[in-house]
Amino acid sequence: MTGLFAFLLAMWVLMLLGGAVAVVILGPFSISGHGSLDPLLTYAAKAAIAVVLISAWVFALSQVKNWMFRRDLSS
Repeated sequence: MTGLFAFLLAMWVLMLLGGAVAVVILGPFSISGHGSLDPLLTYAAKAAIAVVLISAWVFALSQVKNWMFRRDLSS
């Protein structure tokens, strides 16, 4: 049962960290100097960064899950 709580804790920590990154870093991020393409480039860059972060979070949670299940099966 401890493994489940560790997984849930890791999940919440990653969600809070992701929210903080989105608000602090992605929120004020903007691209300028390309005329009318500025909003489009800014939105595309923010979306690309968000997809990379989501992929990293899913990979991290997958690694935590695999580590917990291996540990539980070996004991």
